[in-house]
Amino acid sequence: MKTFGKTLLALSMAGLMTAHAHAADNVLHVYNWSDYIAPDTIAKFEKESGIKVVYDVFDSNETLEAKLLAGKSGYDVVVPSNNFLAKQIKAGVYQELDRSKLPNWKNLDPDLLKAVGDASDKGNKFAFPYMWGTIGIGYNPEKVKAALGVDKIDSWDVVLKPENIAKLKSCGVSFLDSPTEMIPVALHYLGYPTASEDKKQLAEAEALWLKIRPSIAYFHSSKYISDLANGNICVAIGYSGDLEQAKERAKEAGDKVKLSYAIPKEGAGSFYDMVAIPKDAENLEAAYKFMNFLLQPEIMAEITNEVRFPNGNKAATPLVDKDISGDPSIYPPADVVAKLYAISDLPAATQRLLTRSWTKIKSGK
Repeated sequence: MKTFGKTLLALSMAGLMTAHAHAADNVLHVYNWSDYIAPDTIAKFEKESGIKVVYDVFDSNETLEAKLLAGKSGYDVVVPSNNFLAKQIKAGVYQELDRSKLPNWKNLDPDLLKAVGDASDKGNKFAFPYMWGTIGIGYNPEKVKAALGVDKIDSWDVVLKPENIAKLKSCGVSFLDSPTEMIPVALHYLGYPTASEDKKQLAEAEALWLKIRPSIAYFHSSKYISDLANGNICVAIGYSGDLEQAKERAKEAGDKVKLSYAIPKEGAGSFYDMVAIPKDAENLEAAYKFMNFLLQPEIMAEITNEVRFPNGNKAATPLVDKDISGDPSIYPPADVVAKLYAISDLPAATQRLLTRSWTKIKSGK
């Protein structure tokens, strides 16, 4: 009887452990940028797959990198920008992808795959492009005209010349909180390589930032979306899709605030956000299912229609709303693309220099 009882207890415990294991297997942990997915994407995947998704968000590559490099990130799928992906691949934080588990890979744009492969991930072994975009100027034309007397913005002069940004200070100017994306803006403006490792050139870029720092309201990589839409600031240097979202939110709020987006004529930064699996991912099967789900053209088109960033899925383009795919500020024409520069992967020593410089710039000292 005791033996039978022990057997029942053992079977019961085994059943509980198996149930717990299945429950753990049925949970996917995703870490993506804020405001970077359609409202029903996760729900659709959960319904189709039966997998529960824990979906967390970040607003800077530095935040994601800190988690990845610390180890045991707790995430199965992450979305780094291509320049950070490159150095993280070198650090060994990602798993090489098994393409046999991604039959929808065929939908990706081969030109885009080549571009990100050449820049960050040779052979596209570790990631695929999710969304891409530019880093430009979102602004409120009415407030800018009142401050500067111009109808539109088309140059970095507006925010990088101290005398200009000083006139905009009263209505509010924000910049991304990202040294790897913002310091190259100053380098490019000064005529230097955006991936410069030259200490003198980097010092000049820092000096330029310190000159305009008194006129900057704040540095943040997501807050500007709602602030621009609500009229709390008049100019934001940010990601193209975020600034397009701000335009949409302003329309939805009654169109009292009119907004525009400009890629400066001197050229601007471009980025590619990539989908990858960390080395320490605990639910590989679910990760591949989610990635293959994202590679469906209709799913990617829905996300682009929501977040207003162009995606890396060529088969999705015909399904994207025409007001988005036909908007040159979202899908730039060839002559504008020719002036874009990619955000580069930098050596660790240069990266530390940028980080220290950025801390000084933000504090204004």
